[in-house]
Amino acid sequence: QVQLVESGGGLVQPGGSLRLSCAASGTIFSFNVMGWYRQAPGKERELVAALTRGGSTNYADSVKGRFTISRDNAKNTLSLQMNSLKPEDTAAYYCSIQGVPAAWNRLRDYWGQGTQVTVSS
Repeated sequence: QVQLVESGGGLVQPGGSLRLSCAASGTIFSFNVMGWYRQAPGKERELVAALTRGGSTNYADSVKGRFTISRDNAKNTLSLQMNSLKPEDTAAYYCSIQGVPAAWNRLRDYWGQGTQVTVSS
């Protein structure tokens, strides 16, 4: 079983920056997608940024140019650098690693518990 733990959330003023980290319990050698999602009260969970198996990145239009997703060489840490934060970025942020090999030649997804980001004056 893989465990993901997010950290780095907190309160920041508009225009500020924050860096989120997601640590895995073990090295992930194979996956389809690593990503960051967020969910605000009364809203559905949405994809913020994704990193594919091939190394390409994708971002939600609302964060493009402001957020950057990255991972370390061991593939056991996923980060999200958030710059020029806006009040509408306020949400619980979750990391996810999807398409990870599991028993019986299956693939499964893993999710962290989330970390709160609040952007306010």
